Amino acid sequence: MRVIETYELDQSTVLELPLFTSSVPAGFPSPADDYVDQKLDLNDLVRHPSETFIVKVEGDSMINAGIHSGDLLLVDRAQEATNSKVVVAYLNGELTVKRLRILDNKIFLMPENPLYTPIEITPSMSFEIRGVVTFVIHQP
Repeated sequence: MRVIETYELDQSTVLELPLFTSSVPAGFPSPADDYVDQKLDLNDLVRHPSETFIVKVEGDSMINAGIHSGDLLLVDRAQEATNSKVVVAYLNGELTVKRLRILDNKIFLMPENPLYTPIEITPSMSFEIRGVVTFVIHQP
């Protein structure tokens, strides 16, 4: 899965949306849930505003992680990229999205689609982790 666009955050405005704290059933609606419990400012989803950016992705290598082509990802540069985190990485001149795996002192970028193979990072590769994916914005 590759990154096709990158965006910086603009936190100069507030965007508050209704937040229903009760769960939403996938079956029949409950009339008791017709009220808003509170407002959520989308800026509250960002822990490190100056270190967070958004990317738009293309491809299907991360579909089993719930990341689809066309999704927007919030990426935090300040968050530590530890084993099993989904990361945006710079690999040989391109940005890619994969799950980070560290096994026996080796680094792998793991797809979340069985049609793709893991990528073992070797010293000959140009590699840098650009950030950890914190949220996925998916359009159904």
